[in-house]
Amino acid sequence: MVEKNGVRPGGRSARIQAAVHQAVRQLQQQEGQGELTVPAVAACAGVTPSTIYRRWGDLAQLLSDVALERVRPDGEPRDTGSYREDLRAWLEQYIDELASEPGRAIVRDILACPAPGNAGKCAEFIRRQLDVIRDRARARGEPVVDSDTLIDLVVAPVVYRLLFSISAPSIGHAVGLLDHTLGSAALRRAG
Repeated sequence: MVEKNGVRPGGRSARIQAAVHQAVRQLQQQEGQGELTVPAVAACAGVTPSTIYRRWGDLAQLLSDVALERVRPDGEPRDTGSYREDLRAWLEQYIDELASEPGRAIVRDILACPAPGNAGKCAEFIRRQLDVIRDRARARGEPVVDSDTLIDLVVAPVVYRLLFSISAPSIGHAVGLLDHTLGSAALRRAG
């Protein structure tokens, strides 16, 4: 049975998915995004075009799926021993990765797919990372901010600037948003 977004569990299906994803990455490096076609990806992966259409529906969904794999976190965020510093380190890495031209291309590929599923998965990756940082801080007895608040007040403005600004958001600007959010939360707790 095929799950939504073309993913099938295990075995031969996993090997086909890996081969198709590898073919996309290889062709993107060799020929660039504009030259990608389903038949070219299929030939490079050693599958039929109908396999790609059946699993992914179209090229936009396939590219979104490949891009999603590239933004999936490799592990937990770095633990600096401080809630603010953990958030700052995560934010700096996030901006460094997505502000590059390859990072911006990944975001464009994810958003180019008409189905919102992969964009929602990106949001979930971010929420999980922020939840890990929050839970560690709670365990240390530090006051924390809800992850959705951080997404709304820090991550969303950063992503907006990544998508719609000519220049990438500066780390200083992003840290300013973070400090403002943490400071506002501290004032609410004190008041």
